[in-house]
Amino acid sequence: MGAAWCVVAPAGAARATETPPPYAFADDARTVAGTPSSTGSRTLTPGTTYRSAIAHPGAGGTTTLYYRLELGAEDNVHASVTALPTPGSRVGFADGIRVAVEDANGFDCDAGSARFGAARSPRPLTASALRTVGTDDSRCAAAGTYYVVVERTAASGASAAARSEKPSTPEEWDLELYVTSEPAVAERRATTPPAEQDAPTPAPPAGPARPREGGSGFSTAEALGRGVWGDRVAPGQTRYYRVPVDWGQRLTATVELGGARGAGGPGGAGGRAGGREYVTSALVVSVFNPARMPVQDMDTAYDGSQKSTTLPSLVPVAYENRYAPIDRIATVRFAGWYYLAVTLHPDVGARFGRGPVGLTLRVGVTGERRAGPKYAGTARPADAFGVTGREESAARDGAAGTPGPTGVAAPGRSESAAMKVLAAAGIGTGTALLAVLGVWTLVGRRRAAGRRVSA
Repeated sequence: MGAAWCVVAPAGAARATETPPPYAFADDARTVAGTPSSTGSRTLTPGTTYRSAIAHPGAGGTTTLYYRLELGAEDNVHASVTALPTPGSRVGFADGIRVAVEDANGFDCDAGSARFGAARSPRPLTASALRTVGTDDSRCAAAGTYYVVVERTAASGASAAARSEKPSTPEEWDLELYVTSEPAVAERRATTPPAEQDAPTPAPPAGPARPREGGSGFSTAEALGRGVWGDRVAPGQTRYYRVPVDWGQRLTATVELGGARGAGGPGGAGGRAGGREYVTSALVVSVFNPARMPVQDMDTAYDGSQKSTTLPSLVPVAYENRYAPIDRIATVRFAGWYYLAVTLHPDVGARFGRGPVGLTLRVGVTGERRAGPKYAGTARPADAFGVTGREESAARDGAAGTPGPTGVAAPGRSESAAMKVLAAAGIGTGTALLAVLGVWTLVGRRRAAGRRVSA
């Protein structure tokens, strides 16, 4: 294999596990229960992350949960919901979620859905809906009570049998709900998207890959900047990364999966072509905007040899994109952290060996920065829609010790692990502080040395 596939795995990334690590909820996520009726539903506050759960609906059924929003006349609110099947569970083609924001009369202000599709891989599914002001539809413009409605659907026994698939596992799914509020603009702006949108996708960055370990959820997504980054992903695992993209800039990404022709057995979502085993939709790459609205996704088959998939470059970030009729343009509506989620199908382990597979991400951010809109208020969370030098520093040097997407300082993985060990050992506060300072100093020196070597 060429040099592009020779990536250096971060510490601990090479440990092969048949069960991927669980999804990482935000540390400050509040637990909230959805209700089967709008009556008595719990209130969600913009700028807050929540943890909830939704029951299996039964074959051919739907489970519906309600959450309440109390909104003013100037609140542009985005509600994103991530559904989390248990790793190793069974999901069907039509299994998925639908998210809607409804007014007090049950009218859908907006709705979005996600399902597993042909991949049938128990990966995190994210769907979103919004309520915006300044639109032609006055039914969702007034201040008052609105509802986030989450539906979970399952295929009927007949439709599952027609696709020769077994019914999905009758388990409860955890949910992560993330609600953001974008203020109205202070000045009148155009209501049509920029004329020039599409452009040829530039060549991906070249050069050796710098190691960067992806996170297990949006809240722990690893920061990436322009360049080439190396990681490893286990079968059944989803890795999360985030890239700062400012107004006027566009994101490009090429994701490469290394070869893994190890000993395997028969899998489920695969086949044989030309005498070679393969897994369909083995690698799924998804892009989300700063409000966790799905932007686009792609998938590729895998036969044990290295594969590469390039996402079409996003349009430049512009406020006016929201008026476009096409989702992949309309969702590129504000600056901030854009997320990449990379999932490797569990059947890759069954067919080509259960160890982690090398992953290379070639990330580009092109275009000249432009001035963003002047907002008439404050976003919630405050740093949701914008890029500062702090974000770019995190993307260049690593996210450890830098504020995360919600503005809460996120300690590096090594430091956090050290704190947990000390707490479990019951070491006194003073001794623990000295020990932690020593660990941080050592970790800092090693990271600095690593950057000098990779530079």
